[in-house]
Amino acid sequence: MKIVVIGGTGLIGSKLVAKLGEHGHDAVAASPNTGVNTITGEGLEAALAGADVVVDVSNSPSWEDDAVMEFFRTSTSNLLAAEAAAGVGHHVALSVVGTERLQESGYFRAKLAQEKLIEDSSIPYSIVRATQFFEFVPSIADAAFDGTAVRLAHVFFQPIAAEDVAQAVGRVAVGTPLKGQVEVAGPERFRMDEFFRTVLAERNDPREVVTDPDAVYYGISPTERALVPDDDATLAETTYAAWAAK
Repeated sequence: MKIVVIGGTGLIGSKLVAKLGEHGHDAVAASPNTGVNTITGEGLEAALAGADVVVDVSNSPSWEDDAVMEFFRTSTSNLLAAEAAAGVGHHVALSVVGTERLQESGYFRAKLAQEKLIEDSSIPYSIVRATQFFEFVPSIADAAFDGTAVRLAHVFFQPIAAEDVAQAVGRVAVGTPLKGQVEVAGPERFRMDEFFRTVLAERNDPREVVTDPDAVYYGISPTERALVPDDDATLAETTYAAWAAK
């Protein structure tokens, strides 16, 4: 199949393009770096010509409320219109577990708007919702650092390796459209404060991790299960310890 990966040069996209290529598919990395811009429409028609599947793993360059909403609405609308014109039979999008529970954040309001556009379109679709990536652990700790301590709530946290996310998205992309959502997560569930206390110590990071029930996660006050999937989620195999050992 010809599978166009929007955001194909990024963290997930580059891994996905490689995996699809290994399985004999014509995987096309589409991003502004390769001359394809879903905001302006530049290069979109040519990239989608003959495509069977389009996978959108792109992300907004800005998390500012208005900017991120504009990005996902414009990009997704342009993409779906171009897919309809090209006769694409399957639209796959990467989203985030718990999006509907994190609506204090402009970013997650924008992701929910993106999902709604996909669900309301004429293109058969699949939405893959993933938990936080292992690769984001340092930036999450930095965001929670107030200059004195890393403040985190005692909520559940079930991160996943980016490699496993790409594999899950790839499996969905080559299958029949779900016309719905699937959740993917790491194999281990932690308490966020305890996880970061252990990980920072292993990294010889001197910052103290303080359990704070009022701590925010990127501006959100998450409930106990807001960041973790339902019981029927697909669980990846890679543990954090195995990933970190690499």
